[in-house]
Amino acid sequence: MDVRVNDHLLMKKNHPCGSKEFLVLRSGMDFRLRCVKCGHEFLIPRVKAEKNISKIIRNAPET
Repeated sequence: MDVRVNDHLLMKKNHPCGSKEFLVLRSGMDFRLRCVKCGHEFLIPRVKAEKNISKIIRNAPET
């Protein structure tokens, strides 16, 4: 799965604050994600994150 920094991910499960949208801050073996609603940052293993992604929203590249 091609997940890049600054992509927004819609997950299958909610964050405890109620949001399903997360911003990718770092990708590699682990993802560093930030909840869009409350701003909480956390690391999650790539395998676990890829199972829970329902949609990837790409931002247009800035020139």
